[in-house]
Amino acid sequence: MQQLKKLQAGQLIGAKRVTIACGLTAIPTELFELVDSLEILDLSGNRLSDLPDAFSRFTQLHTLFLSNNNFHIVPTILATCPKLQLIGFKANHISELPENSLPKNLRWLILTDNQLTQLPASIGQHHRLQKLMLAGNRLSSLPMEMAQCKNLELLRISANQLTELPEWLLQLPKLSWLAFAANPCTNNTLTDHTLAEIHWDELQISHTLGEGASGLISKAHWLDNFDVALKEFKGEVTSDGFPADEMAAAIAAGGHDHLIEVIGELTGHPEQKQGLLLALIADDFKNLASPPCLDSCTRDNYTEDASFTLKQLLTIACGIASAATHLHQQGIAHGDLYGHNILINEQSESLLGDFGAATRYKEMQPALSHAIERLEVRAFGCLLEELLNRIEPTDSTNHQPTIEKLQTLQQQCLQETTQLRPSFSTIHQVIMEVLL
Repeated sequence: MQQLKKLQAGQLIGAKRVTIACGLTAIPTELFELVDSLEILDLSGNRLSDLPDAFSRFTQLHTLFLSNNNFHIVPTILATCPKLQLIGFKANHISELPENSLPKNLRWLILTDNQLTQLPASIGQHHRLQKLMLAGNRLSSLPMEMAQCKNLELLRISANQLTELPEWLLQLPKLSWLAFAANPCTNNTLTDHTLAEIHWDELQISHTLGEGASGLISKAHWLDNFDVALKEFKGEVTSDGFPADEMAAAIAAGGHDHLIEVIGELTGHPEQKQGLLLALIADDFKNLASPPCLDSCTRDNYTEDASFTLKQLLTIACGIASAATHLHQQGIAHGDLYGHNILINEQSESLLGDFGAATRYKEMQPALSHAIERLEVRAFGCLLEELLNRIEPTDSTNHQPTIEKLQTLQQQCLQETTQLRPSFSTIHQVIMEVLL
């Protein structure tokens, strides 16, 4: 409401970013006074259902958020916005994405939690598209034209009605982060797990440790002041899919030195929320990186002074390769193998967390299983590239043969022919040989 008042008073002339959430049913006319300056517009949390034809006048606009509104159809006027690259329509009522309704330069499209039953063939014309968020719709298939989206790196298609994963999808040369749980083509049944059931009344909640897309993490005391981390799931569609699938994947993963230990499953929540009890991580563990931003799109962000010795790099890479090997042996794709989901301490010991995008694919055909693993290998290649780019100069000079061997491994992980990429077990073996 405050920004709307400033806009109406003419106090936002020249503004590059505007956020308004106050029940709007139409675009304020005063907003068109900013057509030459506005770059980021966030009108999420209103009651908008359409955009005026004059919207094409926003010649500098590159980012548009319209989540939690009343759109039923993606407005075709968006195709006329020359610089628009990121569009967010999460949690509307969208059942139709018309042909040729998206801008040519689109890089990032968010249509999570809507009612789409199909995608237009014209999606294949968006050759710059890197990030596509479609979890929580009603898609039963993907158009073959999507095979032309050669730059697509991250795809969320969980919680749809897909009966198969097309062969061409798993051969996209840059696809690295794929979430596809809660579809008929996946095995969604979790059986024979022996995880302890822990009742809400056995816990004393201390304080919040963090919050993610799928849930709230709190510190809790269990029984004789045994400290644990409690993750309470929100129980709604997230950008990655259903929280229940995250919980099932975390349980199915089992124990591993480089995964956060799952202690028990929560029962008796007063609001009937699902939850997991996890091992409490020591305070000296920190996130390796920060999540991608609007500019980086699919790549993590590191602090300006982030650097790693060769020993640190090898220790981190070895740990994560070992964890990924274990997961794929269990038939689990992490789906979000990123630096921002990795915790490290001062000794560079690593833990891979956040199973929000994980998918259990154990019952799928062997050829598909092979392709799914090689797809995630590219994500590891991106991580290895980021670490190598931040190697300390002295180590880069003094250990050039080792660096070159790691660069070769990185290039093998990133090669565009997916079936020629190494397995995680091979990657782990190579790093172990270098480390020793």
